[in-house]
Amino acid sequence: MGRSRPRPVVRALKAVRWYVASVMGDNHYERYLAHRRATHPDEPVMTEREYWKARHDGTTVTARCC
Repeated sequence: MGRSRPRPVVRALKAVRWYVASVMGDNHYERYLAHRRATHPDEPVMTEREYWKARHDGTTVTARCC
């Protein structure tokens, strides 16, 4: 018999992982890319390096531009 993982525990761990990544900023660039592709598909996007530089320099970089 195979061992089955408790699904509620796995879901809870994934939710905690997502939350920590969001708080720490691990997924900010991915969210920026998703937003730009959805709302401005024909416009260029910043590289990840440019994104983090602008974010740390105090330049306004948000997932929502419009």
